[in-house]
Amino acid sequence: MTAAYANLASTLDPKSFGRVAVLFGGKSAEREVSLKSGNAVLSALQSGGVDAFGIDVGDDFLQRLLSEKIDRAFIILHGRGGEDGSMQGLLECAGIPYTGSGILASALAMDKLRTKQVWHSLGIPTPRHTVLCSEEDCISAIKELGLPLIVKPAHEGSSIGMAKVTSAPELIEAWKAASTYDSQVLVEQWIQGPEFTIATLRGQVLPPIALGTPHTFYDYDAKYLACDTQYRIPCGLAPQKEQELMDLTAKACDALGIGGWGRADVMQDADGQFWFLEVNTAPGMTDHSLVPMAARAAGLDFQQLVLSILAASVEARG
Repeated sequence: MTAAYANLASTLDPKSFGRVAVLFGGKSAEREVSLKSGNAVLSALQSGGVDAFGIDVGDDFLQRLLSEKIDRAFIILHGRGGEDGSMQGLLECAGIPYTGSGILASALAMDKLRTKQVWHSLGIPTPRHTVLCSEEDCISAIKELGLPLIVKPAHEGSSIGMAKVTSAPELIEAWKAASTYDSQVLVEQWIQGPEFTIATLRGQVLPPIALGTPHTFYDYDAKYLACDTQYRIPCGLAPQKEQELMDLTAKACDALGIGGWGRADVMQDADGQFWFLEVNTAPGMTDHSLVPMAARAAGLDFQQLVLSILAASVEARG
């Protein structure tokens, strides 16, 4: 493990976590990714000596919560119902400590519009944007923001429902498609340039990863299915510029109250300016996922990573 990240590995006895429920699956559009993430986390915890078991969160979850002995929860639900503060609130009411961010930070980070509003108020660079509610809004957005643009459901992750558009008909079509996932749809200016993702763990920013894909953008297929996506660690930035990115990431995450762990997605334009897109509070933990890659660069293997995330829940709430 590198010296800069030497304090990230958990020093707690795995048995001290008690009986840990790994919460995965759920009903969101990201269910399949969550199932993969959850099974990987569960296996790593069990092999690391933690008394862990899995719960595929469904209609019987409240009954499971009341009937099972649960000392701590590892939340690896992606999307609504897991990352939006609702699960966090339920666990708070039940008195069960859990991994990751609290209620407010989870709800804020899941809402792309309000995330942007917080960042904008603090001078953290984020692309210009507007909300689409009608075909007239689509025409107005082009006048205000120009082309190309990118359309996003406001409360989805894993690039679900996203599309790049270069004309008014494409924008209207993309807005209608995104509306099938979310009643609130954002459109934002397209930032042309390299994309970076930066993980945080227990208050430290991990080495940034530069992403490369032949796709139009880093979409669902590039994230989870494709074999031609490129991941560069070191990310290729000059040391001063990389430090700038890491410092901005810490500020962006602190603004939302991110705790435990998370992952920010950032673009860089032709002038070298960084633009923050969003923060994921329960990022993927599959064989294609980015946080495990960043952790490896910091010197933590997958098992050490999940134990560290679990240990952060002890530090945060006792």
